Amino acid sequence: MLTAPSVDWSDFLGRGPIDAGAELAESAVSGRSVLITGGGGSIGAGLAEAVLAGSPRSLILLDLSEGALYEICRRIPAMQCSSSAEIVPITGSVGDVRLLHHLLKRHRPEIIFHAAAYKHVPLMEQNPFSAIANNSIGTHRLVAAAVDAGVDRLVFVSTDKAVSPASVMGVSKRIAELVVLSHSVDQEQGGGGRMNVVRLCNVLGSSGSVAAVFQEQAEQGLPLAVTHAEAKRYFLAPAEARRAILRAAVSPKWGRVLTPECGEEFRIVDLARFIATRCGVVGDVAMEFTGLRPGDKLHEELWSSDETVEAVIADGMRVIKSPTPGVGELSLAMQRLEAAVENFDHAELKTAIAELVPGCRGRSEGRSLSTKVGETAGPSAAPLRHSAQDDNLVDSVVVE
Repeated sequence: MLTAPSVDWSDFLGRGPIDAGAELAESAVSGRSVLITGGGGSIGAGLAEAVLAGSPRSLILLDLSEGALYEICRRIPAMQCSSSAEIVPITGSVGDVRLLHHLLKRHRPEIIFHAAAYKHVPLMEQNPFSAIANNSIGTHRLVAAAVDAGVDRLVFVSTDKAVSPASVMGVSKRIAELVVLSHSVDQEQGGGGRMNVVRLCNVLGSSGSVAAVFQEQAEQGLPLAVTHAEAKRYFLAPAEARRAILRAAVSPKWGRVLTPECGEEFRIVDLARFIATRCGVVGDVAMEFTGLRPGDKLHEELWSSDETVEAVIADGMRVIKSPTPGVGELSLAMQRLEAAVENFDHAELKTAIAELVPGCRGRSEGRSLSTKVGETAGPSAAPLRHSAQDDNLVDSVVVE
């Protein structure tokens, strides 16, 4: 499979192969207890391998998928090499407050890499409540639990789709970014825990990657389905993504968004041709242009016009200052968001989203965080309902 970890994507990217960095991993995690949420996913599993190379004291893997968690645990003995780290697999959700407090109290992780997320844009357009519950509210609950437990460092894995978001998934990740950044600023002022966001672009070979879809179509002799001839994306090799996440854990600054050097944008049609050629297709590659899907963009951005690049650190990583609400303002807005999700209330969801991400509006104008938020019930300790069938919110979230 082209999507296997052994694939060398440097031929496509035009960049030399990169090592995930055992020395970098050691500086980040050596002798420490580490928690990876979404530890069974492609990003989380690859990160687990990189972390083990840094000799942590223990590695806790939290994942909602029993199958994914089983698979990563099955593979870990081959990853560990000389590592003697204790491996602790835990099935559960980042939305489960009781589980989070129990986990953090019992295992005392010093570093959290938060990679758990729903990430497929068209699917989340059809499941907006699930996207917000898992990606936004789940992050809020994890961050709150980490603050209570005195966790030293937290790195949240975000996406370039959170920049000027045009999709429910992008909005959900931008809200999660604000959660992390606002709590880090608050903690930084109080001398407490350190939190950063690492904003990745498309990681080649990750689960559900378009690369795998192109490969399957090419192997079956089908036309390769591309949304638009001019659609472009930034891409990272898996090792580049792992290195960026580790780099964010040893950053000289906290309460920041860190974005790795992603090079130039690539046309998706060029990725399709590259994969077709690797699958043995000779001559012209047959393609079918399907049109942009709900939530899709022609181009992505790595940072927005209201964000400031403060510095460029090792590996060309940009340190970005992002406008962030105060933790008190954000907590009130998150209460409104959670009430909307709990009640499956479309109108309230759109209003709450517009409060948190002012550039993203529903059919009616939403308030910004500078407007006082009405009182709502506080967050419930019960796990959020991730599997509910949500009504389609396509067209309800647009970028102005």
